[in-house]
Amino acid sequence: MHPVMLLPTGADTKELRKALWHYRIGHRITDEADGQLLWVADPRQHDEMRSLVSRWERGEPLITETVRPHHRSGMNRLVPVLRQVPVTALIIGISLLVFALTGVFGDLLIVGLTIVPVGVSGGQLVYGSLSDTVMSGQVWRLLSPAFLHFGWMHLIFNLMWVWYFGRQIEQLQGSRIMLLLLVVAGIGANIAQYVTGTVLFGGMSGVVYALLAHVWLMSYRAPQCGFFVPQMLVVFMLGWMVFTMTDIAGSVGFGNVANEAHLGGLLVGLVTGWYYSSKRSKH
Repeated sequence: MHPVMLLPTGADTKELRKALWHYRIGHRITDEADGQLLWVADPRQHDEMRSLVSRWERGEPLITETVRPHHRSGMNRLVPVLRQVPVTALIIGISLLVFALTGVFGDLLIVGLTIVPVGVSGGQLVYGSLSDTVMSGQVWRLLSPAFLHFGWMHLIFNLMWVWYFGRQIEQLQGSRIMLLLLVVAGIGANIAQYVTGTVLFGGMSGVVYALLAHVWLMSYRAPQCGFFVPQMLVVFMLGWMVFTMTDIAGSVGFGNVANEAHLGGLLVGLVTGWYYSSKRSKH
C-alpha cells in the first residue's frame, strides 16, 4: 500500500470508497492522529484516485463514464490484472489444465506427476526412491505434485488462496519473489510429505500455507509495505491445519490430508516472511 493523501477527520467516505471499488482501485483508509489517511494498492492508479477524491470533495457524481471514457469488456479488464501477476496466473492456469487433463488421461497423468514413479506389481503398490528419481533426470517430480488436485473443492479452495495471497506478494514484492516461494515452498512441502512414507499426494496447500505465513509476517513486521491479511483468517487456517492433524479429523472424513506438506510450507513462509520483513524494517 502507498499513502496518497490525508482526508478530514470524521469525513463520510462511504461514497468515495464505493466509487474507488467501482473503478477497481484497491485502497485502504486508516485513522491517524491528524485525519484519515488514504492508501492506494497500485501506485499506477495514484492519479486516478486523486481525480476521484477531487470530484468527491467538490460534491460531484463519482460513478460516471467521464472518469473512464472507454468501456472495456470483462476480459479486457482481466488481462491487465493478469499481466501484473504472471506467476500467480501461471500457477492457477497450470493447476486448472492439469485438473482438466486428469479427467481425460486419468491415472496415466497422475503417475507422471507424483513425486516418484508409481506402479502396481502383484496387486501391491510399488514405487522408486526419491534419490534415484532425481538422479535419473526426473527433477520436475520434486514440484509437480503441487499441481495435482483430486476434486473440485480441493482445487477451488487452494487456488482461491493462491490468488488472494499471491497477488499481494507479486504486486508488492515482484514476480521473482513469488516464483521463489512457489519453487522453495512447493519442493519443501512435497519432500516433507514424502519423508513420512507417502507418495500418492498432491495439491497446492503447502504453497498456500507458505504464502499465508509470508504475507502475515510481512503485514505484522513491516506494515508500511502494504500487506494485509485478516487476523481471523490466520487463526482459521492455522486452526484448520491443527484440526486435520488430530484423530477427530479422521473420524469425520478429513484424515487423508497432506499435513506434513502444510507444515513444511508454513515453515518456509515463516522463514521468507521473517527475512524480507527484516530487510524492509531496516529501511
